[in-house]
Amino acid sequence: MTRSDDTVSALTVSALGERARPIRLLALDVDGVLTDGRLRYASRPEHDGDKVFHVRDGLGLKLLMQAGIDVALITGRVSPAVDRRAQELGIAHVIQGRDDKRVVLGALMAELGLEPAEVCYCGDDLPDLGAILHAGLGVTVADAPDYIRERADLVTRTPGGHGAVRELCEWLLNAKGLWQDIIGAHERP
Repeated sequence: MTRSDDTVSALTVSALGERARPIRLLALDVDGVLTDGRLRYASRPEHDGDKVFHVRDGLGLKLLMQAGIDVALITGRVSPAVDRRAQELGIAHVIQGRDDKRVVLGALMAELGLEPAEVCYCGDDLPDLGAILHAGLGVTVADAPDYIRERADLVTRTPGGHGAVRELCEWLLNAKGLWQDIIGAHERP
């Protein structure tokens, strides 16, 4: 995970790791972050809005929640597939049909009693920019537009919908000093 210009110094990486330690909430956009951003319109309306999620992202989110980091989904579209995926993963905070993501994130932070330094937000496009800048740690995916990558604190190496969220989850867990324990727990018989 790097800044968009791939010139992150060791000091900057260290400082970003320090900023990750107090994170208690990871809030995510859906389309373009948890999915590849493509919308499927089927010939049968009951299949419109189908979404494809990456299984590794799901495990990463479960690991975060097991480590005590809350997860929220904030999306401009409304989709039963998002509700279903959130339910499968145990994500309690799902806000759909809202393009004012900065406002939504602020309200969620107030509800949960969180300060910006305790929040990481990952989004990929213009409606996400305010939330990316408001969060203590603003993240975007590798295939986001330049103007988003330039303003995010971190940019994943992986494009949205292809495991970028898993990459972010592992990075957060590692920055908090938890990742090696998770690996170790899975190495034991």
